[in-house]
Amino acid sequence: MSLYRRTGRQVPTDPFIDLLFNTLLGFSFLFLVSLVFINPEADKAKVDMQAEYVISATWQPDVADDVDLWVHAPSGDTVSYLKAEAGFLHLDRDDRGKINDTINVDGREVVHSINQEIVTIRKRYAGEYIVNLYYYQAASSPPLNVQVKVDQINPRFQTVFAETVELKAQDAEVTAVRFSIAEDGTVSGFNKLPLKLTPYGLDHIPVDVWNR
Repeated sequence: MSLYRRTGRQVPTDPFIDLLFNTLLGFSFLFLVSLVFINPEADKAKVDMQAEYVISATWQPDVADDVDLWVHAPSGDTVSYLKAEAGFLHLDRDDRGKINDTINVDGREVVHSINQEIVTIRKRYAGEYIVNLYYYQAASSPPLNVQVKVDQINPRFQTVFAETVELKAQDAEVTAVRFSIAEDGTVSGFNKLPLKLTPYGLDHIPVDVWNR
């Protein structure tokens, strides 16, 4: 009897087929890994909230008065409802009184009666900033009190300025505060030296601007 067992005949494999199979296996693995990191629904919910400073103007919620926030940066950029993004400044909320207080949620109208404009400074840029209020529309009886705040977000949250400003009549423009940001992010030099930021009076507004 032979010491060796007789085995079945082995069919030689093609190296090219092995290469194709391994390549396909590699692509399948990479595809599965990519699915783990890609979530379209989560991407839709992402909001860039980066901000170094937040400037807000808030007035009583039960009136239809329209107040505009104008902010001028040392870079020469000025942000307002006419230009919502200018350099590293961004108008995050343009409040028009009661006009944009109603939103639709699941087919139902929900009233969010806050009157507030918000401008964010998204880069720490040294120099002087000027914050003006413009009384666009006086739906109630003036004067109107508006609280202006400047909040520093980084490296820790703190309110560096908060004061109530009185707007006495429609078309009034008031410099609420001027302040300076240093290279290290500290805020100082608060004053109210007036400077007009709007390019017109209410009677000079172009017709198309009224339909904003």
